[in-house]
Amino acid sequence: MTPTALITGSTSGIGLAIATAFSKLKYRLILCGRRQERLDELQQTLSRDSACYTLNFDVRDRAAVETAIATLPADWKTIDILINNAGNAHGMGPIHEGDVDDWDAMIDGNVKGLLYVTRAVAPGMVANGHGHIVNISSIAGKQTYANGGVYCASKAAVEALSEGMRLDLTQYGIKITNVAPGAVETEFSLVRFKGDEARAAKIYEGFSPLTATDIADAVVYAVTAPPHVTIADMTILASAQAAATTIHRK
Repeated sequence: MTPTALITGSTSGIGLAIATAFSKLKYRLILCGRRQERLDELQQTLSRDSACYTLNFDVRDRAAVETAIATLPADWKTIDILINNAGNAHGMGPIHEGDVDDWDAMIDGNVKGLLYVTRAVAPGMVANGHGHIVNISSIAGKQTYANGGVYCASKAAVEALSEGMRLDLTQYGIKITNVAPGAVETEFSLVRFKGDEARAAKIYEGFSPLTATDIADAVVYAVTAPPHVTIADMTILASAQAAATTIHRK
């Protein structure tokens, strides 16, 4: 039977790359995002290779998450793979100067949003006796760095939730994979620096960063592993990156 995968944040960056990779595997795709026009464009493109359904919601809105997933048509309700990809980074600065609105956005998206979606999807996996949840974390969840404490904390929470999900759900035949990318060149830095293109571009100067496709390839590897194999945790760094903020630039 063809697997059905629900991907949050599927309209750009890593989520888009995962959706594209899954379409090549002919997976049925539930594409989730906040921008309906991008969802429509993505559906039109990927439906050439696989069946697609779109859900327009913000993971930070619990009611919207619950309503969207509850109202899936009957033939789309069985979700085999959940990719918790939606998330964000906003601003950089020391704790005593931090923007509380930025903090709320990161905690609400990276932690609470992941929980809302998982809570809506996981009971169906338990009832079916199988499933696979992939949480997109970050090297920042493993190594805290200066001026990024709240973002790092939000991703450390993802790391802990991945472990907790594995403890709670393995008994029901559900695999949990945590993927922690290092420096990936997407619109991530542009969002973090609030549209400052020059500042965002400097993050990737002097070395070859990861691409969204690199992370998608890792996710495909995890979800296509044999039934008796769980890829529990992957940290993926650019070859020039030794740690979260240690990058050897030319």
